[in-house]
Amino acid sequence: MPMKKLLHLLLALVFAAFAYFNLNDPDPFLWVTAYAAVALLFVWAAFGSVDRRIPGWYALALIGWMLTLLPGMIDWVAAGFPSITAEMQATEPHIEVVREFLGLLIAVLALAWLTATTPKDPAKA
Repeated sequence: MPMKKLLHLLLALVFAAFAYFNLNDPDPFLWVTAYAAVALLFVWAAFGSVDRRIPGWYALALIGWMLTLLPGMIDWVAAGFPSITAEMQATEPHIEVVREFLGLLIAVLALAWLTATTPKDPAKA
């Protein structure tokens, strides 16, 4: 199996795991859908020829979502980077915002890599 295909499948598993672990989130539909879509794009890239515009546009959509979380990230930085490893509580809303922002950042970076390494002509993949 070519190394690139193996990497695509590994990343698909990682994002499928992200989707699974978000099933207990207060808003699971959003997060499971977001991460499952990334996983599916990597599966598609491994077994087919994904059009690079699709992960590119999806990355831009996730960046837009990240921007809605930016005020919470700024508050977290201004507070001196308090821990995000504690259990989420109403008294520490930064924990969820930071985790969500960083999860989206990981997805965006993965999609950017997928977009950059996918041929412009899907037929040549």
